[in-house]
Order: sequence, then C-alpha cells, then structure tokens
Amino acid sequence: MTITERIDNITRIPPEFRCAQPPAPKSVKIEISPRCNYRCGFCALRTREVQPKWDMDFRLFQRITREMREAGVEEIGVFYLGESFMNPRLLVDCIAWTKQELGFPYVFLTSNASMAFPEAVEACMQAGLDSLKWSVNAADEAQFEQIMGVSGKLFHRALDNIRAAHGLRAAGGFKTGLYASSIRYDGEQQLRMEALLREKVLPWVDSHYWLPLYSMGAFATQREEQLGYRPTAGNQGRIGALREPLPCWSAFTEGHVTAEGRLSACCFDATAHWTMGDLNEKPFMTAWHSENFTRLRAAHLKKDVRGTVCENCIAYD
Repeated sequence: MTITERIDNITRIPPEFRCAQPPAPKSVKIEISPRCNYRCGFCALRTREVQPKWDMDFRLFQRITREMREAGVEEIGVFYLGESFMNPRLLVDCIAWTKQELGFPYVFLTSNASMAFPEAVEACMQAGLDSLKWSVNAADEAQFEQIMGVSGKLFHRALDNIRAAHGLRAAGGFKTGLYASSIRYDGEQQLRMEALLREKVLPWVDSHYWLPLYSMGAFATQREEQLGYRPTAGNQGRIGALREPLPCWSAFTEGHVTAEGRLSACCFDATAHWTMGDLNEKPFMTAWHSENFTRLRAAHLKKDVRGTVCENCIAYD
C-alpha cells in the first residue's frame, strides 16, 4: 500500500465509522515531544502561550499503546504536532515498543528533518520504523527564514539529513519507507518549490505528495495573512483527495493524543481546546466513546457544529 493510499484510507470515513460512537480508529498519532525547533508562521504550535520543555512519559506511552492495540488500532504515528527528533532516545524507545513488543503493523513518523541526524535515523530504522516522511515547505534559505522563523542553516541541514537517510537505508538494508510532502502554493512560489524538490528531495525519497496550507484549526490566521498565503478550510486531507469539511474525519477515523496524555478531537489541537478525555485517568476506548466526544460527533454527522468546540473552525465559515 502506498503512503497516499494509507492517508486516503484515514481521511475517508467508511460507513461503519459514521456514527457517534465508532469503532477504535485504525490510526492514532501520539505526541512524543510537544517541542519544536521551528517557528512556522502557519503552525498551531504558535498559539501556545508557553512552549513546553518536557516530553511524554514513556510509561504512559506504553500503557495507552497497549490499550490501543488491544482495541484494534493498527497504525501508530510517533508524532502529533511537535518534532519527535527533539528527543531521539524516547522516539527510538517508542518505536521499538510499538513494533517489537506490541506488534503494530505500521508505525510512522513525520519530521522537519533538521534534527534527524544520521545516528538517530539509523536507530529508528533499526527499531522497525515503517515510514519516515519529511515536511519540506520552503524553496530557499531566505524563504525558510521568513516562514519557519529560524536560521537558514537549518534549511541546509534538513536537506543534508534527507539525503543521508536514503544512504543509511540502503547501507543497512532497512525497510523504512522514505517520503516527503510539501505545501502547494501557486504561481512563482510553486515553480520554485518544484525546482528545489527535483534537485534536493525527490532523488532521496520513494514518493512525494502535496498538501494544502491548512488553517490549523482556525489559529495562526493573522500570521498566515502576513506571509501572504491563504489557508484552506480546516484539514481536508491531501491535494488529489480532498474531503468535505463536515463531518471532519479527524473526529472519526484517527486518534490524536497530546504529550500530557489528553485525547483530542482535532488534528491541530495545540492548546487542549478539543480535549475529549484524559488518558491519565481513563482507558483509551472510554475516552474515545466519552459523552463529550459522542455529542461532538453527532453534531458533525448533522453537519451543524454550532455551539460545539468546532464552531469557530475556518472550515465552517
């Protein structure tokens, strides 16, 4: 199965999931680290008043992933909003636990690549990581500094790490899929992005796909306007297989867990605004079928989210 087929299988809500209490999601993303070394203007992380300096407790990760596997979850994303390579030791331990101890069929990771040093990437591959996808969203150093808000040195470091990962996989005979995604802009910016990808990214990945500029749950819109890029409505999936905004697949087919252990209904929840249950206090499936989550899904199915935590999402304006 290709990476885009996997993505489409999650963003497509099948009939058996179109109910207020659906089965366990096939996929769950877990925030290994809520920290990130980028300051992207379009990212929901920028809405946090205080950026965290801690990471997920490994014992909590072990417990909730065991519950997820027993419930029927098949795919674990060892990331959510933060950059998981901020804590490479924890990342490798989480991959090894989910693959070697719990036997999850598919463990995947998205990274900005700047902290994905060869030693850490090799350890992830050895632990059994199935998919490593790079986010590449700037065409040159100057634009990188403008959009990502950090030193242009990281732009070149990220590209070096992308190339190095390809060599590591070949040398070690690892089976980790290597992929990349990029935000699709338009006009001259699109041509610049395509030129960068042809030279610096596509030779070192198995496939690449395009994403719209997400609104990040209606947050960061002021910064998006300053940068001159217009966000799409909510998270409608990838370009080529965009979904209708209501009902939002994020609340039905994929779980999202913050580093604190909170189950969120939104794939862009950096502020715990969409918390549906605290996994420190209750099992995963209890939170998945909580009263709050059940009511929210019912509103989505009616395509009327007025009065819910989703009311102000740009997708419904």
